[in-house]
Amino acid sequence: MKKLGTKVIATNKKARHEFFIEDTIEAGIVLTGTEVKSIRQGKVNLKESYATVENGEVYINGMHISPYEQGNIFNVDPLRKRKLLLHKKEIRKLFQGLQLEGYTLVPLSIYLKDGRVKIELATAKGKKLYDKRETIAKKDAERRIQQHSSEKYR
Repeated sequence: MKKLGTKVIATNKKARHEFFIEDTIEAGIVLTGTEVKSIRQGKVNLKESYATVENGEVYINGMHISPYEQGNIFNVDPLRKRKLLLHKKEIRKLFQGLQLEGYTLVPLSIYLKDGRVKIELATAKGKKLYDKRETIAKKDAERRIQQHSSEKYR
């Protein structure tokens, strides 16, 4: 029996802090059996990963999937380049987005959707230091407002 619905396995929190997210897209990913088992156990890290368009195909680089303990000879390199599954039209759209200066492809999250591993990719533009400070200040202000309102009703 297939499990229906989505289950988020890992998110790239650093991506939302480091980049302005412009557009997101869902992509499948080519994996080996032991990699899928490892992902199901939550042993995946998206922190330093990014995607590139090469020869009309999209690849994800720097995504670390820990080797599966019972996998022995079937385990592959944890940091290998992995192909993403997208339609040609979607790849063309991503490629055009990357032609703009300062834009990059960043994975936001990896999740299971109806039993299949999917990645949420985003075209993003890097933030400058002052933008990051501004974001931190906004979050801090929201947190203070939240604390103040919760103290009021005690």
